[in-house]
Amino acid sequence: MPAILDIELIRTFHAVARIGKFSAAAEQLHKSPAAVSMHIQRLEAVAGGRLLNRDNQAVSLTALGKRLLLSTTELLTTHDRVLADLHGTRLAGRITLGVPDEYADHVIRDILPTFTAAWPNVILELRTAPSYALREQVQRGKLQAAVLAQPMDQPREETEVLTTTTPVWVGAIHAMANPAQPLALAVHAAQCPYRQAMMQALRESGYRLRVVLESPSNQAVKACVEAGLAISLIDRARVTEHMRILDGLPVIADHAVVFMRSQASRGNEAVDLLGQAMQQRFRL
Repeated sequence: MPAILDIELIRTFHAVARIGKFSAAAEQLHKSPAAVSMHIQRLEAVAGGRLLNRDNQAVSLTALGKRLLLSTTELLTTHDRVLADLHGTRLAGRITLGVPDEYADHVIRDILPTFTAAWPNVILELRTAPSYALREQVQRGKLQAAVLAQPMDQPREETEVLTTTTPVWVGAIHAMANPAQPLALAVHAAQCPYRQAMMQALRESGYRLRVVLESPSNQAVKACVEAGLAISLIDRARVTEHMRILDGLPVIADHAVVFMRSQASRGNEAVDLLGQAMQQRFRL
């Protein structure tokens, strides 16, 4: 009998590959870590080899795992789209969604077109703002849902983890710091979780600081770093070819990228489906 690819095993594999940790993937999938491990083992038996390299901190894809992830991405999307098409016209409503600048391009290009095609009677209204501002708007009921970044130890009320990210210090690829001068920084707007983390860590370590740029725009911060005017803190996955990761600066703890919904939107089927789409397709 030929082997069969179980779509739920594929979904579990994608969650683990995206998040990088079994425990966080299990939490997102509402499964036990043991069940997630069993799913991966069953899928590896079908694939004929190991899909993930495991250690105590995180997991990474093997060469076979990378092939499977690439070849099944469209399969998973098509499966979900077909199911949604069977019921798409029955669902109607309006969703106000907030997205930070640094994740807006991915969400708008890679996630929302598939969602709106599957659910044509759901109207989306988008706003971009820093994570702290989006959190406040969701809490006040100004937004029904938002994607935002937060420290791993921050309370998870009304949130679901989409992925985890490791902040790293970056500078221009060829720039060299002058140890006799204060550190030149490009920082995000006040109350940004990365800004708070970087400023606290540097001050506690005794560094002298000079803010070159303060901006709510992720693109402005990246441009300032690439131009060699300052260093900053960004997601490891966002490091560009014009940047290099800097050693010797304080280590900043991992952060979570979460999907947060307002209390009033709990049980809202359209928001639930959007949350599912974010969980299934969000990647850094």
